Amino acid sequence: MQLPLLALAMASFGIGTTEFVIMGLLPEVAADLNVSIPAAGMLVTGYALGVVIGAPIVAIITNSLPRKATLIGLASVFVLGNFLCAVAPDYWTLMGARVVTAFCHGAFFGIGAVVAASLVPPRQRASAIALMFAGLTLANVLGVPAGTALGQAMGWRSTFWAVVIIGILAVAAIALWVPKAIPHSSGNILSEFKVLKRPQVLYAMGMSVLASASLFTVFTYIAPLLREVTGLTPHTVTLVLVLFGVGITIGNILGGKLADWKLMPSLMGIFIGLAVILSVMVFTVPFEYAAIVTVVLWGVLVFAVVAPIQTRVVDAAVGAPNLASTLNQGAFNLGNASGAWIGGAALTLGMNYADLPWIGAALALGGFALCFASQALERRSGEVIGAAVGAAE
Repeated sequence: MQLPLLALAMASFGIGTTEFVIMGLLPEVAADLNVSIPAAGMLVTGYALGVVIGAPIVAIITNSLPRKATLIGLASVFVLGNFLCAVAPDYWTLMGARVVTAFCHGAFFGIGAVVAASLVPPRQRASAIALMFAGLTLANVLGVPAGTALGQAMGWRSTFWAVVIIGILAVAAIALWVPKAIPHSSGNILSEFKVLKRPQVLYAMGMSVLASASLFTVFTYIAPLLREVTGLTPHTVTLVLVLFGVGITIGNILGGKLADWKLMPSLMGIFIGLAVILSVMVFTVPFEYAAIVTVVLWGVLVFAVVAPIQTRVVDAAVGAPNLASTLNQGAFNLGNASGAWIGGAALTLGMNYADLPWIGAALALGGFALCFASQALERRSGEVIGAAVGAAE
């Protein structure tokens, strides 16, 4: 079943590249479109809100469709959206194109995660989800740095043209490698929204929001932070983004293994580690080598939460895994939008780039608090989340 997972990873690579590369090109986009850096940062917020709004809409529209055809269609929308980004003549057209691109994001990762989990034995589910998300992490190792370098050398539009090519290859890989016979429930999806009444599902989605907000409060402005505070050149910033990508790739794999081992204790430990490393970043970011080491360690921790949270949502949402998994992508991107907005608002109000990690640390502690509350509820109720997930599916 490795080729189907590879096809999903290829698509997630393209989606991850287009989502994250804008951070590395923020100064270039702002200068070309004659807007401020905080205004350019709203392109991150716009994309994230597109995921939030699009996830439930697309989930409803595609509920009765075969999973393979749905994945191909969503990847094709991704190609179209990036084409529109590449030819956008002004800021608002680019914003609209980003939103179009984002509409495929939540549903693709949500449905793709459930498909990936269905291709392996129950005890390997989190690792399979992590493998699909490996494309997202590799986007930060290869796609984002290469896209940033390409955009700096040949203009930011060239980066989106490159992503269009990646998207076309991903569509072909899904068509060739993902099996047609993927079982799924196609009942009344509107009734499945009742899953949102379950406290454990809401706790897990809340963790997604806070984890992503913690990341994007800082990462949205990572390029100007490293340039203006650390004093790195644009070329060195690209290299740091490569190292950050290596860190999140390691973290993604580690998170999958930890989730298959002991999910909730691991998740609580990761959130505490995030709060600590972001607090340390405040003091290390003025110093070149210390800043680089801190950014890499931050990358390891920040993506170690992804597979555990996604697995927790699917486990808690028995009877509606596709919907819950898709909505959780909306939750992650609600955090992306919130984090980008919070960081931009803080800068507008006079906060320095170097102080943004304090906000990220506070948000990570909020994620830990939700983990603690979810674990406490599980103990009080006697319900063991995920214990019979193999039978449930």
